[in-house]
Amino acid sequence: MSRLNISNIRVEMAKVIVGQEKIIDALIRGILANGHILIEGVPGLAKTVIIRTLAHVLGCDFNRVQFTIDLLPSDIIGINSFDPKSGEYKIIKGPIFTNVLIADEINRASPKVQAALLEGMAEKQVTIGKETQHLPKPFFVFATQNPLESLGTYPLPQAQLDRFLFKIVIHYPTPNEELTVIDQNLNTSDFNAFEVNKLFSPKEIDELQELVKNIHISKDIKKYVVNIMDATRNPKKYNLKLGEYIDIGCGPRATIAIVQAAKAEAFMNERDYVTPHDVKEVGYDVLRHRLNINYLGQAKGIQSDKIIQEILLKVPLP
Repeated sequence: MSRLNISNIRVEMAKVIVGQEKIIDALIRGILANGHILIEGVPGLAKTVIIRTLAHVLGCDFNRVQFTIDLLPSDIIGINSFDPKSGEYKIIKGPIFTNVLIADEINRASPKVQAALLEGMAEKQVTIGKETQHLPKPFFVFATQNPLESLGTYPLPQAQLDRFLFKIVIHYPTPNEELTVIDQNLNTSDFNAFEVNKLFSPKEIDELQELVKNIHISKDIKKYVVNIMDATRNPKKYNLKLGEYIDIGCGPRATIAIVQAAKAEAFMNERDYVTPHDVKEVGYDVLRHRLNINYLGQAKGIQSDKIIQEILLKVPLP
């Protein structure tokens, strides 16, 4: 994927989405790194529309599931149903059998339903009854959640949060962008009217992901990533003032995630090697949901981004 192709994705996305360039770049980065993404933001910021538009541009099939308290695991993965005509059981596949699954307001469903995604996210397969079914390639879960409401929600457990490559926080548009949104929606609200073009196919996405895997990362950069992880676990060693607010440091999955994401960042910038800047660029999105804040930090309103900022400032560059 060259810079020109990345630019073309942005052009197609801009037909529907006003602004949010950093969010779009993060989503592309996540696709290239073959990772699932959690998007957090208040209602009305077009979280679902952004995902739907990107899936269309990439030529991928997508399904959307609105997570609610009465949702069942079978509503996502499917069921093993008895067919009285044939006298046999048949698999009826659920919406998870797609390239992009949009899990809207994922924290509104019960933990049992949330857990139904885990096998698919980790192993790209699901088990229905006694049968294991492979998911289409590529496969991504793009989940959204609203940070404001707590009533009737079930916060994702840390083990499941860790399955998401990125947690992206989407913010309000600028006043000028919001004026454009008004004009755009006065003209049409029909997605097809925007005439968004498909630029890729699922097979091409797979090929791009293989190219990203081959991006070179030096031993020094690997040590730099490991030191960042070490700083989350041993903050005193790095003289972190905010270290007292860290409950539990990040696990090895975060280490692997930073390497994958940094390779994708290098690829997007038409380089075949990773730099320390690539690591810093992806650090917030990779660590934001993995860095646990203790009760004292929560009481003082300490955000994980502040701690990540201090870590990236104090961990020596290679």
